[in-house]
Amino acid sequence: MSHTYKGKVMWSHLDANMHMRHSAYADFAAQARIEALDELGLDLKIFQKLHIGPILFREETTYLREVGINENLTVTTALTKSKKDGSRWGIRHEIFKADGVKAAVINVEGAWIDTFKRKLAALPEDLAEHFNQIPKSADFVEL
Repeated sequence: MSHTYKGKVMWSHLDANMHMRHSAYADFAAQARIEALDELGLDLKIFQKLHIGPILFREETTYLREVGINENLTVTTALTKSKKDGSRWGIRHEIFKADGVKAAVINVEGAWIDTFKRKLAALPEDLAEHFNQIPKSADFVEL
């Protein structure tokens, strides 16, 4: 089970070869993450109030199929690993074309940062409980 985000490839997502540029895959994944968090009550207003935000340490993309303009994409979001308190985590996004063919897999590893102190931070306990409601992948590992 995973969270899904749907989006359409726009002109601005293309590269000189007329297919979706590499960084647009990351943009779709980032939007899927933000929407998944938002649906769990972890929206940008809460983050601004608490001066906490998500950061990435690593992002890896495996490209499987070419994606072109006006294609409708579905992006899944699943937690692949996490500490119990949600302070460190991994998320996998899979991008599917409208015909169900998987176009890419994006794995990210991240944590939370205190935006004032510029140091790693933990979510308050109640928000960590919300974060842990992100659907877990079949290969989920507790850190």
